[in-house]
Amino acid sequence: MFKRRMVYTLGALVLSASLTAPSFASANTSPGTPDQQTFSVEGFIYHAELTRKLHQIATSSQGKVKVETVGHSNRNREIYKATVGTGEKVVMIQSEIHGNEKTGTNAILNILQFMGSNSPDAEKIRSEITLVVLPMINPDASELDRRGNDMNWNEVVSKFPQLTTAKPSWNYYTYKNETYDYASKPGFDVNRDFNPDLSYVPKASDFPGKSSTAGWYITPESQTVRDVYKDLVKEFGKVEAFIDLHHQAPYYEVDGTDDLVTFSISAQFVPNPKTTEGAAYAQYADKYDYDYSRQLNVAVYDAMQEQGNSPFGNISLYPQNQNLPGTALGSFALNGSGTVLFEVRGQTQSFGQKKKGQLVKAVERGLYGVIDGVTDGSVYTIDPEKYESIPLTEGRQ
Repeated sequence: MFKRRMVYTLGALVLSASLTAPSFASANTSPGTPDQQTFSVEGFIYHAELTRKLHQIATSSQGKVKVETVGHSNRNREIYKATVGTGEKVVMIQSEIHGNEKTGTNAILNILQFMGSNSPDAEKIRSEITLVVLPMINPDASELDRRGNDMNWNEVVSKFPQLTTAKPSWNYYTYKNETYDYASKPGFDVNRDFNPDLSYVPKASDFPGKSSTAGWYITPESQTVRDVYKDLVKEFGKVEAFIDLHHQAPYYEVDGTDDLVTFSISAQFVPNPKTTEGAAYAQYADKYDYDYSRQLNVAVYDAMQEQGNSPFGNISLYPQNQNLPGTALGSFALNGSGTVLFEVRGQTQSFGQKKKGQLVKAVERGLYGVIDGVTDGSVYTIDPEKYESIPLTEGRQ
């Protein structure tokens, strides 16, 4: 394992100080708090600043980090891909598929800055892996500070006329409450719009669907991620590891303790195709590698335990026995990638930027557990059964 690098302890604080949001970034009222209590989110990064920061990193890296536009959101904002390294093993990371789950974007930028440096550790990593990141893949939702993208059903039908007679998909938001107004700006949960058939074309008979069935690639955001993934598989043969950075509710505890979870992880998103429960996915059985996904998750967990009694050690296992083929993680696991879910404590409306520095730093440390483990090969020697001893997540009583 690589020696602990300064970016672990200082990178998040130093770099995130420069990642201020534009003046239009709004504050949020947290559910469960008095109406007058608001939380500033100005310390998080938004699309215009992401654009500037990515190009700054590319320039300062002197070509080590390559940034390109690989797609556009429904409201025509750029979706970026940053690539660094020349190794044969691809580690792919994405953030902000939900626009109010922001710490991952800051953590990715910190890692890119380090990876583009002249550090011997960075040079070693670059020689062994190719790191591909998609920061803020749902920029419309990020600007609105919400989960769903900005797209209505009529726009979907205009792009896919074969859906004229179909009912809107189950993940289409049109509600309005004290926090979100999807009534005036409807949108889709993009993380239910994936399909393990990477060449799938939407069919009316597959709508409206449900959480336990595959998605449709009807949103430009999911299409972009799929296309990047397919291109990497074509070039490298496979994507070695795919990591998706999310947030969850703020008050989960590590099972059997009163310790609030820093973040939860998981390797399980669909039933194993080699089992009776996973028979619907039998065509993917030869590619699916659950043990390797478990090894990757243990690498994250072990990296977070190195700090002893640090609050960063409060890592739990996200609820298991999931059947979510419409998620990016479920679809890409069935296509042969080792997969890791990060579910960081609290969304922007939970804390605002109050705990941003600590949580961004935690995400960085966890990501380096995978990056270092794939680079030096240590992840492949981990006993996958150790995954089963990671404490579960439980709700606060």
